Amino acid sequence: MKGKLFVLSGPSGVGKNTILNRVIAASDHVRYSVSATSRQSRPGEVDGSSYYFVTRERFEEMIAQDELLEYAEYVGNYYGTPLAPIREAMKDGFDIVMDVEVIGAKKIKARVPEAVLVFVAASSLDAVRQRLIARGDVSPEAMEERLKRAVWECSQAEGYDYIVLNDDVDHAVRELRAIMVAEKCKTVERIHLLKEEF
Repeated sequence: MKGKLFVLSGPSGVGKNTILNRVIAASDHVRYSVSATSRQSRPGEVDGSSYYFVTRERFEEMIAQDELLEYAEYVGNYYGTPLAPIREAMKDGFDIVMDVEVIGAKKIKARVPEAVLVFVAASSLDAVRQRLIARGDVSPEAMEERLKRAVWECSQAEGYDYIVLNDDVDHAVRELRAIMVAEKCKTVERIHLLKEEF
């Protein structure tokens, strides 16, 4: 069975990567889509695993050569999704999960209508602020910019297929896994099995 593409969005600091890492660790048929970015790496991030870290010039080459499923500029840096690795993994039956900001998610849905969009929300704007503070890598100026962005991003959530509230990570992980199972059980995904057996 062909894999499915699951696209997560949500404000910076809401816990998307934590949720995705747990889902991937619990499933041998789920892979993370590694995005490319022109931003500098943070401590602990690994090129090719956390992101493909490229120069702004290289990123613009990737855009010109149509190598990206989507891309956007966010807080002065490019972020985008290389297309070839996703196509290959899905053809091999792997579900692909990815963390993409709102504009990019809409572009993916337009290009790949069967993609499943999941918005991850915090219980409040203050919860987002506290998570960003706890991360310790956001300046006061960037904090206000990210919080303004978070308000706008939450206003876009109604365009998503699902919303997961991350007020408890374990619960959020269970909800995302349930969404993934439900999507694989949809009639359009399973009807060929019935036709073959009956």
